[in-house]
Amino acid sequence: MLRIIQRAKPSLLSFAFLVIGTLLHTANAAVVTPPAPSVAAEGFLLTDFETGHVIASKNADMQLAPASLTKIMTIYVIGKELQAGNISLDDEVTISENAWAKKFPDSSKMFIEVGTQVSVRDLLRGIVVQSGNDACVAMAEHVAGSESAFASMMNAHTASLGMSGSHWVNAHGLHDPDHYTTPRDMAILSRALIAETPEMYKIYSEKEFTYNGIKQYNRNSLLWDKSLNVDGIKTGHTSDAGYSLITSAEQGGMRLISVVMGTDSERARKVENKKLLKYGFRFYETLTPYQAGHSFVAHRIYMGDRETVDLGINQSTPITIPRGQAANLEANFELDDKLEAPLAKGQVVGKLYLQLDGEDVASYPLVTLQEVKEGSFFNRMKDYIMLQLGFDDE
Repeated sequence: MLRIIQRAKPSLLSFAFLVIGTLLHTANAAVVTPPAPSVAAEGFLLTDFETGHVIASKNADMQLAPASLTKIMTIYVIGKELQAGNISLDDEVTISENAWAKKFPDSSKMFIEVGTQVSVRDLLRGIVVQSGNDACVAMAEHVAGSESAFASMMNAHTASLGMSGSHWVNAHGLHDPDHYTTPRDMAILSRALIAETPEMYKIYSEKEFTYNGIKQYNRNSLLWDKSLNVDGIKTGHTSDAGYSLITSAEQGGMRLISVVMGTDSERARKVENKKLLKYGFRFYETLTPYQAGHSFVAHRIYMGDRETVDLGINQSTPITIPRGQAANLEANFELDDKLEAPLAKGQVVGKLYLQLDGEDVASYPLVTLQEVKEGSFFNRMKDYIMLQLGFDDE
């Protein structure tokens, strides 16, 4: 049960509530949450998918070479084009010389041949499962006419997602000094891919794909790890970028996204991701203390046709907190002013704050859950006199 403390309008009463709340909080049993494990990588970030809460990070805004992590953005753009009806899974793509497998002799490829036709459906798996650079160029040309035009689309989506530390010049991630991203941006992108293009994300759980008689396995080895329910998303490696891996897993209704960039081996990127996911699931949880439309408090209202109005929120309040700390949450609200009729249903009258250890962990607009009309002349005069004399009964 959350403790309700009206705050912010400084008064002896609200100060007393805060003191009592602090004493009650101190009386609760201590819950120990260890620090995040050390991660042998240039940068990393562990975040909750539902809330976007960052559980752990290092160098989250460092600009790094993404290598094949780039293909997450490539698939995101393709997914958006499919949703818009601009392309179809059944489209047959004619492979140009630019997309020819022979153009990528020392890197991952799907082994598509120039002049052949390959369906979008197969090319998607060539990108996701086989990490084919050739498939990326083929789809970039199919979507935008050229790879450079497709890169412009990638950068436009980057801006709309608020990925302020990223810039793309190609669809596959082979090294270019003007091609970079950050762990934070990759977490934002991965979250958007999962939430906005779920049909694309399903492909990331596929463990193998055969094309042109060549079977290749998904390089995300955590898909085979039975101790975690990993269902995506992507590896990356070049000599400049090192070994990177982004994973997402779900456990007990909680989904985490782990971004690890710039490790020194395939094994390290797997170990460091697993370490982060295990830590997040063990020591954190996501819960929803209040549902949209539920009354948070019945508060006194003046000049109205009723004495109180129910206040609540117009959105549910999922938050990510250390596991076992739910009993220590405090719910506080702050009114913009004294409540006076008339008030429309859904009118914002203040803020609801959720606190843990005295720190705000979330805040939401506080709204009226009913319409309140003006009261009778007698009731309005009575309330007016009370307010003028300072005899309010909040």
